[in-house]
Amino acid sequence: MTLPVAAPASEQEAAEFVRDCAAGRKTLRIEGGGTRAGFGRPVEADAILSTRALTGVTLYEPAELVISARAGTPLSEIEVAIGANNQMLPFEPMDHRALYGSAGEPTIGAVAACGVSGPRRIQQGAARDHLLGVRLVNGRGEIVQSGGRVMKNVTGLDLVKLSCGAHGTLGLLSEVTFKLRPKAERTGTLAINGLDDARAIAALSAALGSPFEVSGAAHLPAGLIGANACTLLRIENFADSVAYRLGELAKPLERFGPSRRLEDMESLPLWRDIRDAAPLSSPRRDAIWRISVAPTRGPQVVASLQKSLSFRHFYDWGGGLVWVACAAIDDAGAAVIRAATKQFGGHATLVRAPDDLRALIDVFEPQASALMQIARGLKASFDPAGVFNPGRMYV
Repeated sequence: MTLPVAAPASEQEAAEFVRDCAAGRKTLRIEGGGTRAGFGRPVEADAILSTRALTGVTLYEPAELVISARAGTPLSEIEVAIGANNQMLPFEPMDHRALYGSAGEPTIGAVAACGVSGPRRIQQGAARDHLLGVRLVNGRGEIVQSGGRVMKNVTGLDLVKLSCGAHGTLGLLSEVTFKLRPKAERTGTLAINGLDDARAIAALSAALGSPFEVSGAAHLPAGLIGANACTLLRIENFADSVAYRLGELAKPLERFGPSRRLEDMESLPLWRDIRDAAPLSSPRRDAIWRISVAPTRGPQVVASLQKSLSFRHFYDWGGGLVWVACAAIDDAGAAVIRAATKQFGGHATLVRAPDDLRALIDVFEPQASALMQIARGLKASFDPAGVFNPGRMYV
């Protein structure tokens, strides 16, 4: 069934529309560029609330490394604006189009709402660490502002951090403010071939424990991007600094085998593919999981899964993020994966699967009763009528 679409042209218009929906007990599915529609549990709603008309940069202070933009602003537009001043979003947001085969343009509001981060998270932090402020419309149709243009200590409920990763279940983000960083002059990568998972994670851990400021640490088993397994370590900054640190980093890693350097032309597209989980994107029928775990336990989780599940995988975040692709049949490996995360710690999220499968199983890690009580309380406080994205996460 095709749902009616509301695309308010202003924050005030959005608030009035939400008030009407709350009064009429109508539910809404929030949509930005539509590139992540397959994430989370399927939402059954009466209408779509789109941010496509809420666009434009509202503040950009290059000297202060701060940008504010309305939620529907395409991420590409943000990157062009800040790129003109050699600046970037430090957390390297993932583009989900490779996984979902979706069209459209990712939006800056969805980056904040979904807490989307990439390989650089291990060095620079996650999206929530750089989100300075938000404006949102809650389920009562009230406009709420939280945070500002600078980092500061927070007493009480931190709405900025709370809304980042809430997947639109607490309100419609109408404007977001992010802290920026200077863009690296050069990117270089050390590649070590032929390591098994355990040795690869040991190499990544050694590199991350070094003083050489590694900004990407990934391992791709044999067959994903070539016949040999490939362990990758990225260093970014000024050209002379990168050259020096690559050379120094290679020395303590000699015990893991010979390494080779990849320069910008080879390094940049490779890390973009890692960011977007492109090595697992095909075949499209496979289910995709993200497993977050202590980095040194990544290989243990994989070894446990291999006892009863057929899958492909690779590691990011030094082994702390394990991407897994398996057949989208039965429960798509949910029971086996949940058992492994329970045994070794961590949590798992089903990122891609058919709608009917995502409707039947837990997409996000099941919460303890005390945490679920908190989640329900927050939902009731922000969205008492249950207007926004019903069922997308837990409630």
